[in-house]
Amino acid sequence: MSAADVLAELHGELTGVEGAIRRHRFLDAADEGSVPEHALAAFAGEQYAILRSDRRSFAQLASRFPSPPAGDLFLHMAGGEGEALSRLLDFAAALGLDEATLAAHEPEAGCQAYPAFVSWLALNGSRADVAIAFLANLAAWGESCGRLAAALRGAYGLDDRAVGFFDFFATADPGFERLALAVADSGLAEGDSRVGARRAARLLQAYELLYWDTCGGQLQR
Repeated sequence: MSAADVLAELHGELTGVEGAIRRHRFLDAADEGSVPEHALAAFAGEQYAILRSDRRSFAQLASRFPSPPAGDLFLHMAGGEGEALSRLLDFAAALGLDEATLAAHEPEAGCQAYPAFVSWLALNGSRADVAIAFLANLAAWGESCGRLAAALRGAYGLDDRAVGFFDFFATADPGFERLALAVADSGLAEGDSRVGARRAARLLQAYELLYWDTCGGQLQR
């Protein structure tokens, strides 16, 4: 079974979770311009911690699997987190926050479960686990970021620079899918567990929903 076949099966299994993300109340509130400023600031603080953690995790994966195509993929992903981090600072600045304020943010466990699992994968996961999990995960995250980008421009009046973080993830990376599929296929061909890869994807997507649920809790504070 190829990585593409595994992903096709996963799409059916993850329909409910992905639907819950796409219909999330935090995104609905953003469309309406009713996410309070403190909740946007908390979102920025959580992302600051996540990006810094995930960048280290992807660098660790590149160290574990240095040969191409895996090494190329994981270095590319680490570089992407660094680019996203610089763009996040522009979003934070539009909210009146500097990097010291982001670093001082006390993260919520429900938001940080996602990068904690990515860190676990960096230490314990196979090539196929990581590649398939992120192939399954990034579409819903990208769509959510695209929706937030539109809301922040329309309902909050932020400019392109301030919204660049969300545009970055909303814009498809043309080489990522090809490279990730190659990594997953090579891993599966060399004995990586198909069951383990599907489990990693299911858990990562569940932690993604938990992230949004935790952000949604900020709406009532």
